Amino acid sequence: MPAARSRLLPALLCLFLPFGAMADSADTADTPPVLTIGAGMQRMPGWTGARTHRDDPIPFVDIELPQYGFSLSTEDGLQWDLIRDPHLHGGLYGDFQWGRERDDLHQLAGKLPSLAPRATGGGYLEWDFTPRLDAGARLSHDINGAGAYLEFYAEWDPPKLGLLEQSLQLRWQSMNGTAMRRFFGITPASAQALAVPAWQPDGGSQLATLEYDLFMPTSKHTGLAASLEYGYLLGQAAASPLVRQFGSRNQLTESLAFVYHF
Repeated sequence: MPAARSRLLPALLCLFLPFGAMADSADTADTPPVLTIGAGMQRMPGWTGARTHRDDPIPFVDIELPQYGFSLSTEDGLQWDLIRDPHLHGGLYGDFQWGRERDDLHQLAGKLPSLAPRATGGGYLEWDFTPRLDAGARLSHDINGAGAYLEFYAEWDPPKLGLLEQSLQLRWQSMNGTAMRRFFGITPASAQALAVPAWQPDGGSQLATLEYDLFMPTSKHTGLAASLEYGYLLGQAAASPLVRQFGSRNQLTESLAFVYHF
């Protein structure tokens, strides 16, 4: 997913672990529907590129209808699997992003514009090498025309440690010029207010992320999930005066949640 993703979305892949994602099974026709809900807390950068953090309560919903190739969740957005090969999956994809709120900007408020939340839509492809290893790509575009996003990812689920389940995911994200300027650009007016050079970046690499997820069942239907995600800004996103002088290339997100599976 792109860097401006909603606070409800990052670092919750682990909530799927005990129940199995749709793409982990080659025979989805025999897989029962899934309904999972949960809630927790998440600590993440106040805005994309910020060095400051904020704490937010996070809801979680995961609905999967494998017989129809449909899923909707606060982790992966909406996916409709139109390619249902035992190894290859692909189809339509949709998600929702927050921009940045005035309260998150602190001393930058009034000097740097806030960004409205946006919905994105596009498609995805994923290849399952084994039930524990997959890789894929997502391509999406802001439905209001405010940028396009490309993400490549690989995920590996190591063997259990007793009851403890774990997952490791590596992601690389890029933006086109419109999206890069929206999140990391600095207009002449903002540059004057911030006493930094104006910045109008082009598209390209934006973020590399390594995520480690854990899940500990507490009963047949419940469990605790924890996640640690480290992101490192790349390219012209990292070179932006906004990041260099007021933020940080290092982006750390932590979450802890309790989930219930019906």
